[in-house]
Amino acid sequence: MKLKKIYDFLNEISPFELQEEWDNSGLLVGSYENEIEKVYLTLDLDEEVIENADENSLIIAHHPLIFKPLKNVIPTSFSTKLLIKLIQKNISFIAMHTNFDKTHLNRFVAEEILGLKGESFDFIYRAEVNKPFGEFAEEIRNRLNLTCLKTVKYHNFIKTVSLTTGAGMSLLPYVKSDLFLTGDIKYHEAMDAKVRGVSLIDIGHYESEKFFADIMGKELKDLAVEVIKSNSKNPFIYN
Repeated sequence: MKLKKIYDFLNEISPFELQEEWDNSGLLVGSYENEIEKVYLTLDLDEEVIENADENSLIIAHHPLIFKPLKNVIPTSFSTKLLIKLIQKNISFIAMHTNFDKTHLNRFVAEEILGLKGESFDFIYRAEVNKPFGEFAEEIRNRLNLTCLKTVKYHNFIKTVSLTTGAGMSLLPYVKSDLFLTGDIKYHEAMDAKVRGVSLIDIGHYESEKFFADIMGKELKDLAVEVIKSNSKNPFIYN
């Protein structure tokens, strides 16, 4: 199957035009004319994913490999080292990032993983909870299989919750719920949330987005290509 046909299908289910201005989703490595027999799905691109992928295949990841213009392509950085490996094996690479957050990932995690029922508003999913903070926090821990729980408790009882997978604290000014679920929460962001009267639960970046390959696999099941889930591993170890 031509890579262009796969790209067009991806653009249909999650239009690339929905991505944020700072994002770099789309075809980052390869040619639309490449013939693709195998597609590998992963949250992130890393060396192990590339090593396990066949030559002349396609990797679809959530996070882009390139965000800023490159001045050279020598193996002195994460992105350039992996770019060289992709080119050497003639592996194409497509990123489905903020466009996929808006159309699929946030809703899937909220509804299928956390059991919430609400609505998506761009990057933010909102739902009613009506549970004590401690009870709901334990539910989040168990459903996401979190080994530790980092919280900011402003409310004893949570009526409403907002969710943004990955790192969503830049959206805090737009959160109108009692509780915000997101990852990569920093110290001063937590202080800001308390001033705004918003409770927080850090659901992790990897932990809240590791479902990308599963979601994408379901979307691609009817295409005439072999689809292989080859998810990257969490770089953090929690003791």
